[in-house]
Parts: sequence; structure tokens; C-alpha cells
Amino acid sequence: MTEQMLYLTREDVEAADVTMREIIQALDETFKEKGEGRYEMPPKPGIHPGKDAFLHAMPAYVPHLQAAGMKWVSGNPNNQPKGLPYVFGLLILNDPETGIPLSVMDATWITAKRTGAATAVAAKYLARPDSSSLGIIACGVQGRSHLEAFACLFALKKVKAYDQHPEAAERYAKEMSEALQLEIEVVSTPQEAVRDMDMVVTSGPILKDPSPTIQPGWLAPGAFAGPVDFDSYWTGPALAEMDKLATDDIDQMEYYRQIGYFKETPRAYADLGEIASGKKPGRESETERIISLNLGVALADMATASLIYHQAKAMGLGRMLPL
Repeated sequence: MTEQMLYLTREDVEAADVTMREIIQALDETFKEKGEGRYEMPPKPGIHPGKDAFLHAMPAYVPHLQAAGMKWVSGNPNNQPKGLPYVFGLLILNDPETGIPLSVMDATWITAKRTGAATAVAAKYLARPDSSSLGIIACGVQGRSHLEAFACLFALKKVKAYDQHPEAAERYAKEMSEALQLEIEVVSTPQEAVRDMDMVVTSGPILKDPSPTIQPGWLAPGAFAGPVDFDSYWTGPALAEMDKLATDDIDQMEYYRQIGYFKETPRAYADLGEIASGKKPGRESETERIISLNLGVALADMATASLIYHQAKAMGLGRMLPL
């Protein structure tokens, strides 16, 4: 008998119609499992064929979902002027019992959604529960994903959006306000998107030698920040004034520090798994400034891919291919 695997294009992945709320719930449970040590995930190795370009291998095993596999993902800031996405990805999902590939699927949509969902999980534990305003810096794919995710958990009343390309911010405001029925104000400086906001997300390109913009004093007392561009937007002094600095994986953060990233970034007091499982405290006061530098972890990819795989099989999506 010839073994087969399910091939899912990006169109198939999207057609599986897994919701952001479902992804957030799956990631919340997965981070709790991580905090209890019930997972396997080495720091992601990578190659860097050009300045600020990367290709990363991201393997992980999530026992409670019986999900195992690897994402192969690339990012290149030079793609955008060519009309290409900054991030591309392909994911292999394996049967953890036999190791046989169950599915190969596009991971570009997965990367977008799980990243926003993971930051929302961090905000669940680290932002004030009554947070109602959100600043978005960089209005690309992740700016969209994060607004969608935060709108699932918080009653947003005010959204400010900044992008270095004003036309991108205007397009973002129009499209996302229609999609989520939210009023979005386009602002002309990063400072306007940070000051007096309850929550802030920055999602520009990841740069090894950034020229960061956000200064100390911009983030209000009691606010939460969720950068997904490492420290590319945040100056060392701005990071140093945080009452708590968390991440989604401390080992991975230290790996990046050793290869030249996070030169002025303080060490994390906890990772999201420790916080979600109650092993380390989340927010402890109304006035703490807290930042979670999520780097992107393969556990989140496997949890999301597992949802998509089972839903796609139930719906008859994709093509079966011989191995």
C-alpha cells in the first residue's frame, strides 16, 4: 500500500475556515502545556543569505494535540518593493507515532494568524483587562492579524495606525475598519501610535542592526507592548524602563542574543508558558509597563496546523499525494 499525504495550498488552508478565536484558544492551551514542560522544541536554526533575510527551520512536538512537524519559513525585507510578501512558509505535519508525513501545507497564512494570536495570548495575561485602545505600528500582514486577534479579547474603542508609507496606513484603516467595525485613526508619527495607548504592537521587518524609534517615556504606565519585530522599533532605554519584559521562549531569545541580536535588550523574567501556566506572575498592578517580545515559536505553528489539518480532512479539502 502506497502511503499518502494531504497537500493543502494556501487557498485550501484559508478555506478550512479556522477562526482567530479557535487559534487563540489552541495557543493558550499550548503555552500552558509548554509551561508544564510537556513539549519538545529546539531553538530554531537558520541561514541568512542576505542582509536581514532569513530562512528558518522550526520543528516542534505538541503531545496534547498529537501534533509534530516542522515549518520552513523565509523572510526578506527586499521582497516588498518587488510586490512579494515579506514572509513565505511551508509546513510538514507528521504522525508522531510513525513519523510518516500526514500533510504538507502552505504556512504563510498560518504564520500570519498564529503570530497575532500568540501576542493576544500574551496580552491576556500581561495587559490590563479593561484595555480599550491599541496602537499599531506597521500596517502590513501582521498589523492586520494583530488587530483581528486583539479585537477577539478586548473591547477596543480606539485604534491608531502608523506606517512609514502613509498610503499603506490609509488602506489599512479603510479595510480593517470595515472588516471589524472599528474606527481607526491614521497618525503621522510612531510617537502618536504609542503615547497614551493601553496596548501597542510593532510589526516592522526584523533587523539585526536597527535604528530604533520608540523612546523612554512614550509607553504609558499600565500599558502593554507586543513587538513581533524583535527590538527593531524599541530603543534600549525604552526597554530598560519596562517593569516586566517577557518573551515566548527564553532559550530562543538567548540564542538570538548570542548571534548578535538584542544588544541593548534586558533579559526576560519569564516566558509565556511560565506565565500562562501560573508558574510566574503576569500583571501584578495597574501601573506596570509590560512588554512581551514574542519571537515566534514552532509550537504555535503546529497547534494551528493541527486545527487546519483536521478541519480540511473533514471538509474534503486539498489533494492526496503519494509519498
